Amino acid sequence: METILDRIIAEKQKEVLILKDLPVLKEVDRKHVSFIQKLQQAEEVKIIAEFKRASPSKGAINLDCDPSEQTLQYVQAGADAVSVLTDRTFFKGDFRDLEEVRKAITAPILCKDFIIDPIQIDYAKHAGANLILLIAAALDLETLHSLYHYATSKGLEVLMEVHNEAELEKVLTTDNVLIGVNNRNLKTFEVDLATTERLASKIVESNRYLISESGIATTEDVRRVVAAGASGILVGETFMRHEKPEEALRAMKLPLRRVASN
Repeated sequence: METILDRIIAEKQKEVLILKDLPVLKEVDRKHVSFIQKLQQAEEVKIIAEFKRASPSKGAINLDCDPSEQTLQYVQAGADAVSVLTDRTFFKGDFRDLEEVRKAITAPILCKDFIIDPIQIDYAKHAGANLILLIAAALDLETLHSLYHYATSKGLEVLMEVHNEAELEKVLTTDNVLIGVNNRNLKTFEVDLATTERLASKIVESNRYLISESGIATTEDVRRVVAAGASGILVGETFMRHEKPEEALRAMKLPLRRVASN
């Protein structure tokens, strides 16, 4: 049975052909900002606050939101990094959103997309990204390694996303230190924080940083995933729907030691 991920990847294959027909991008020379370095120095949970207009599972979330204003609020409230959806067909995003966010903030920016080809990494860097996302479910082992090395050769950090044990085993064959556990089942769209709890120990024991993604809406959710071993969280819909996202974000900035000990 075809999944939403299958449909997205099929669309990405078309987009890649279009990108390759466009003029070659010039190299962008700018200051490197490291999210991994922030994790190394962390005494509180690190938050990647996401700008996301829509999603296949939720439909429209906040279509008219201004990316610059929203992400500036995130950073002013204490976000450690910002994620920007650049997929147009399914998430109503664009590389131009990332460019606008880059002009507004100096914090690390994650380009959130379904990357299957180096050309997408080139566009992410050119638009201002510091990190890119590689989704294990969308890539075979050889491609995962190849795209990882290409991204790091361009001075970018990589967040590798997994949903289950098999995908985690694939990611652990790389030396990437940043692993995101997506709590959303790609087939059913159900969200369960137990996914983070189930995969956390192997990630932590391998000396990687765990970022828990999806389904985090309350302080108690944050407390739960950090107690399992997460060093950071990625939150999108909660902030995008909130009337005062900065208040919701500040409430999630909990000390790691205190949270883990509860």
